[in-house]
Amino acid sequence: MEELQKLTIQVRRDILRMVHKVNSGHPGGSLGCTEFLVVLYKILMDRKLTFEMNGFNEDLFFLSNGHISPVFYSVLARVGYFDVDELNSFRLLNSRLQGHPTTHEGLPGVRIASGSLGQGLSVAIGAAEAKKLNNDNNLIYSLHGDGELQEGQNWEAIMYASAKNIDNIIATVDLNGKQIDGATDDVLPMGSIKNKFESFGWLVVEIENGNNIQDITSGMQKAKSLTKNKKPVCVLLKTMMGNGVDFMMHTHAWHGKAPNDEQLESALAQNPETLGDY
Repeated sequence: MEELQKLTIQVRRDILRMVHKVNSGHPGGSLGCTEFLVVLYKILMDRKLTFEMNGFNEDLFFLSNGHISPVFYSVLARVGYFDVDELNSFRLLNSRLQGHPTTHEGLPGVRIASGSLGQGLSVAIGAAEAKKLNNDNNLIYSLHGDGELQEGQNWEAIMYASAKNIDNIIATVDLNGKQIDGATDDVLPMGSIKNKFESFGWLVVEIENGNNIQDITSGMQKAKSLTKNKKPVCVLLKTMMGNGVDFMMHTHAWHGKAPNDEQLESALAQNPETLGDY
């Protein structure tokens, strides 16, 4: 647990420093999902230490809300998919670490280009079906924003997954209640997301504190136990946007804004270096 906590703090530092350096990026959602991605890659996923695009005989992860690439890149680097020093190239011209993940430069850990919201679940379901066809018993994980569910393609995919008994997928929704223009309930209210998924034939697990490593671990283990049961599984992960930085929390303002020098210094002071900055 101490190791996971240290990694979480270091990933927060990476996120803050990456977006500050280029004065561009999305720190809010990245900070909110830090604990989840750390637990996913360090505990939950049955993955190979070297990256293979076909992903045979290992669990796969698909990031649908690709704008939170800073946390994705940091975790991929920190678990060994590529050198941590490459985080210095975030959002630079010709970098493999673009603002939204891409595949044409072959960055290890990235299997789909994402950022056009609403598409990731369809891809993840396709990968889950491919595993079934290949008699591969591993699982598919995906991550989506709650605001992203306002995109209609999600609901076609959600309907399809239950109709076709896609039971080797765990789709997690980052339920922070905020998107770029404000609260999700102000932009386009969606009612009970839990009730919607259940009415579409999914099993739903709720994690009340999606920024607590122990709660995430136990909740996701429960979700894993529900797979291979003829129904897809959804996890509703209730997080705090901007978690770990006091002035970034409780607001949508930091969805896509980089901290200035003074703000970076304050944010880093709240997250002391643990594993070494790049």
